[in-house]
Amino acid sequence: MQKYQHFNFLLNLLISFVKLYGVFLLFMSLIRLYILFYFSAESYALSEVAAALFLGMRLDASVLGYIFLLPTLTVFLICLLRARFLQAYLYGAARLYFGVMITVVFLLSFGDIAYFSFFGEHATLMIFGLFDDDTEALIRTAFENYNVAFVIAVVIVILGMLYYAIYKIVQEKQQLNVKWGYLKGCASIFGFIVLLALLGRGSLAMFPLAYNTPDPTSNHFLNKVAKSPIFAMVDAYTAYSKSKNGKYDLIKESGYKGRIEEAFKIHTQKESIDEKNLLNNIRYKTAKDERLQKKMPNVVVVMVESFGLPILKYQTPEFDIMGHLQKHFKEDTLFKHFISSSNGTIVSLEPTLLNITARPNSTAFGQGEYLNTAFSQASARVYQKAGYETSFVYGGNLSWRSVGNFMSKQGFDHVYGRMSIAKALGKDAEKISHDWGVFDEYLYAFVEKKLKEAKKPQFIYVLTTNNHPPYTIPKEYKSHSLKISKDLKAHIKGDIDLAKKRFRDYAYALDMAGEFLDEIKSSKLAQNTLVAITADNNTIEGIMKYDDYYNTTKLIPFYLYIPPYLKPKEPIDTTIASSHKDIFPTLYNLTLSDANYTAIGTDLLDKEHIHCGFNDAGIIISKDGAFKLGKAKTAAQKECQKYYKASLAVTEYLIKSNKAK
Repeated sequence: MQKYQHFNFLLNLLISFVKLYGVFLLFMSLIRLYILFYFSAESYALSEVAAALFLGMRLDASVLGYIFLLPTLTVFLICLLRARFLQAYLYGAARLYFGVMITVVFLLSFGDIAYFSFFGEHATLMIFGLFDDDTEALIRTAFENYNVAFVIAVVIVILGMLYYAIYKIVQEKQQLNVKWGYLKGCASIFGFIVLLALLGRGSLAMFPLAYNTPDPTSNHFLNKVAKSPIFAMVDAYTAYSKSKNGKYDLIKESGYKGRIEEAFKIHTQKESIDEKNLLNNIRYKTAKDERLQKKMPNVVVVMVESFGLPILKYQTPEFDIMGHLQKHFKEDTLFKHFISSSNGTIVSLEPTLLNITARPNSTAFGQGEYLNTAFSQASARVYQKAGYETSFVYGGNLSWRSVGNFMSKQGFDHVYGRMSIAKALGKDAEKISHDWGVFDEYLYAFVEKKLKEAKKPQFIYVLTTNNHPPYTIPKEYKSHSLKISKDLKAHIKGDIDLAKKRFRDYAYALDMAGEFLDEIKSSKLAQNTLVAITADNNTIEGIMKYDDYYNTTKLIPFYLYIPPYLKPKEPIDTTIASSHKDIFPTLYNLTLSDANYTAIGTDLLDKEHIHCGFNDAGIIISKDGAFKLGKAKTAAQKECQKYYKASLAVTEYLIKSNKAK
């Protein structure tokens, strides 16, 4: 019997691993069920729910396969080497190892759920970009919007239960009497290792399950439920590290490595291009215009924080979320089939100003290897060369995401932040600010003041900070009616009280934009000032359930107030598909005479060129509607998909050419 004791000792440990595997799998399945029931806003076919949960369980089993492989391999080596002297340490080491690993699993899952609650997506590299954000403001936001003490208590209780399960299961208590010899015993343990390896791979196909995860249903939300929070966090960190370390190769990922000329042909829609100097193919010149030569208009571009279009469908006198902005959207030009280039502020802001499309899985330019790069194609530089005084106005602190440092190199004569705005207005910065910057009304007051005092044509790019967690508005501001209808309530996911708070801040931000337009259009500035309004993203999608996900989720406005003397004679087609990349090519052709520029996007008034909108999450909008990258169905969608990949490669080529200089 003595010669079998060592194997029975190891076998008992493996049995405890199997039991613990089951407990961990149950725990991870409960996390997935929480996502399903807490963030869902509709009922689903049972077969589709089952398919999503089954795929999710396979992914969880894959994660656990990797976790359990190391201790099982250790047991195998101890069996193989007959290292009986290590027996005394095995159970303690196993409890410690699994305690650490389940803590990591829990914290990664918790981080993913927090991200999901805000963005409606599993984690992307933006979650690690939060470390580059205003940490103090983020902490205050968390404490103001959530019951942090309760959350911490829940975390402690759950982890305590998991630790207790580990302690009770991984115990040397079973008296086994399996009479297998050395070879058969070690072979059985090796068989368990093979099983874990297969579970980790998750598939017998060419690629591991985590690498090539299929959509189990036709429902977008259920497909997200199936995805693994752990793999999402790992992928996000991998993308973040690659981008930070300069190992990003978008030309290769777009499929144009070694054939970049082909990408330029597709992007420019020309068979014959300048192959010696490829950048000449994306250099353009605006038409000569005597009106512009005689009177150069002010150009003000406002990027309103988190201003998505979908919520506006619920606008009524009882739910007046638009306020003063409503009449301007009705009176002037509004492109409604317009999507954000990205889902985060900085990764929408920078590409827009640099006349490119946002690069997927890439960190901000101002926080990586391009911090000190002065991009030659930057929009402010185009206006600067045309004789404009150029200003970047941000309601927050200029240290945020190194935005002040980066923008000062992109053709802006002036870069203004929270403190300079307050000083110019003669206000106490603390009294006119929320956690992320000055209240929007003061930001607009500063811009209006600058326009009225200007001695030369102004180009001003404005980034607002309201409509942002923790959703604080001035105490003296009186909100319009925001009564939530049954239809709207049925489309809200999560905490309804937090949603109401978001709507109040949303309404304030839109109302202030409307009041700013009121001031412009009721003054002399109406005759010589073009105002464009857009948004960085539609982050409210995180709490909304959309009936048509792809055609709705990324929609933001592109609004234009064009002074009377510049209005085009022909009607503007506002139904075309477009995105941030198209803003400045459109503005250049409306406001500049005989000016040179380089851009990835197109003039939205150009009826000859293909028009498609790109979002770096892989959502593309065409004249036949929006779709996910790789899921094009119609000829127009396939054309836009091909155009998108080529545009990404051309974008990367342009960026690298700036770096080389």
